[in-house]
Amino acid sequence: MPTTRRTALGALLAMPIGRALAQSAPYPHKPIRLVVPFPPGGGGDTMARLASVPISRELGQPFFVENLAGAGGNIGAANAARAPADGYTLLYGTNGTHGINPTLYSKTGFDPRKDFEPVGRLTRIAGILAVRPGLPVKRVEDLLALARAEPGKLTFGSAGNGTTSHLAGEMLKAQAQIDIVHVPYRGGALAMTDLLGGRIDFMIDVAPNIAPQLSGARIRALAVSTAQRSAAFPDLPTIGESGVPGFDIAAWDALFAPAGTPRPCVDTLNAAVRKALLDRAAEPWPSSPDELKLFVASELTRWGAAVQRFGAVIE
Repeated sequence: MPTTRRTALGALLAMPIGRALAQSAPYPHKPIRLVVPFPPGGGGDTMARLASVPISRELGQPFFVENLAGAGGNIGAANAARAPADGYTLLYGTNGTHGINPTLYSKTGFDPRKDFEPVGRLTRIAGILAVRPGLPVKRVEDLLALARAEPGKLTFGSAGNGTTSHLAGEMLKAQAQIDIVHVPYRGGALAMTDLLGGRIDFMIDVAPNIAPQLSGARIRALAVSTAQRSAAFPDLPTIGESGVPGFDIAAWDALFAPAGTPRPCVDTLNAAVRKALLDRAAEPWPSSPDELKLFVASELTRWGAAVQRFGAVIE
């Protein structure tokens, strides 16, 4: 027997039986870890858990969610990037981790392009511009008129410097040429509490965070932030059609695997995502892995320019 054949046979015989069976088993054959880089109970965590249920059902394997929050999602993303590239660790990524953070933070601990294999987009998430109950405006046009009449008086809240809600407010300020004051919070829940309490005037936050507060006139929605109206809120005009032409801000979420994950695993995951997409006050937005790769590159450029323009930097 040739030496090379003897060596290969010896290696096969020396391999533990369990490992050999695992390597030959079809993917996936065990539970999948989903790293959610945000705190439990928040908007990102809720969206990730809602998405994981039907995807898990399509794959025939349970997902177990691991919340690794901190640094705007960087800690969890860096952890997922270092995980084995075997298809059994995924990252719930967003326009924060894969659009804003690489410019916002001096160090993230991961490269959004080099350290991940794109799996597929989940949803495109419209923002809603909502005002405090007592603010005397009923339309975006009214809000803009009030801001121009009293420059520097109106305040808008956000989940923190460099977050989507912050940059959306800054973009409104720049595109509408109004003077409004940013009030950053340590998370969207705290900003919402002050909006409900009338301590800030308005905010632009993702629809899943705003929608539960609209009943009972606790706050008042004026418009959606996307270029087109939202199917979930058909009666709300867009900010663009309300006096700020071209305004278009949307959050998004997607799944990523560590770089080097075999393409057959990625394709299996992508197929499951496409079948399992849900409407969660968000627009299902499927993609192929390659489409997501190109999209992330464009988002890094777009959000990076916005962070630099508005001087939002976190050391």
